[in-house]
Amino acid sequence: MIAFVFPGQGSQAVGMGKALAEQFDICRDTFAEADAALAAPNAQPLSDLIFNGPADQLTLTENTQPAILTMSVAVWRLLDQRGIKPAFVAGHSLGEYSAHVAAGTLAFADAVRLVRNRGRYMQEAVPVGTGAMAAILGLDEAGVKQACEEAAQGEVVSPANLNGPGQIVIAGAAAAVARASERAKALGARRAIALQVSAPFHCALMKPAEERLAPELRAVAAHDPRVPVVANVDADAKRTSRASIEALIQQVSSPVRWEDVVRRLASEGVTRYVEVGPGKVLSGLVKKIAPDAAILNVEGPNDLAAIDALH
Repeated sequence: MIAFVFPGQGSQAVGMGKALAEQFDICRDTFAEADAALAAPNAQPLSDLIFNGPADQLTLTENTQPAILTMSVAVWRLLDQRGIKPAFVAGHSLGEYSAHVAAGTLAFADAVRLVRNRGRYMQEAVPVGTGAMAAILGLDEAGVKQACEEAAQGEVVSPANLNGPGQIVIAGAAAAVARASERAKALGARRAIALQVSAPFHCALMKPAEERLAPELRAVAAHDPRVPVVANVDADAKRTSRASIEALIQQVSSPVRWEDVVRRLASEGVTRYVEVGPGKVLSGLVKKIAPDAAILNVEGPNDLAAIDALH
């Protein structure tokens, strides 16, 4: 049984998808559709930014999110055209929107506009420099929670991405994240690595972004997914449009339970995972969580031969 998994922010790179767009009409049309959905006077088309940069503009959250979504959907459409269909889909943070496009819950053009706003609202929720995120390596969830609670001192700091065994990202106020990082090391963490991010995602500081995005998500035309989407917030397989939308709303300020998502997929009988879109971050995480699974990633024409063998 195959699951498609879709990457989140951090996997972007200038030039991603360019070779696919040059070689396959369905990919080129996807980038053109995103350009049309986000068209604004005197604005650089999204596809031009993705293919040619500059990198500092691509890494702005409100550009990164639609860029990764578009790249991922272009790859998914190509796989779909080649007859490769998943039994389940899931995505890491932003990737959950790509998953819902693949499942038919959201129209692609709507999803592109939603994630552009999602990125903008998340960035505007916390002034630049006042929030932070850090990866805590080699400490379990209970230990990371304890470190956050003992270091909070009235500020926000909490687990944000439960990525896999011994890899948990925390988020919150910058000073609290620094204190929690030190406390985690005292409790036995192997390392604490400050992440280069523009905002502290998936923690209570994102509530203002969640509140701005919620009415837009509830107003969008949504359909029951064609295949179940395993959600970040609770690792539950969403099978209705309403449950899907509510999970996307809660996701903004809730932790991404990626380890639980992969364990849920494995429990459903998934043995083959295809990372659809830029990078190999999820492939590495899945390998740690489900070591016996077969894992492939598709981000360029050279990856298609191995994928076509899945038939």
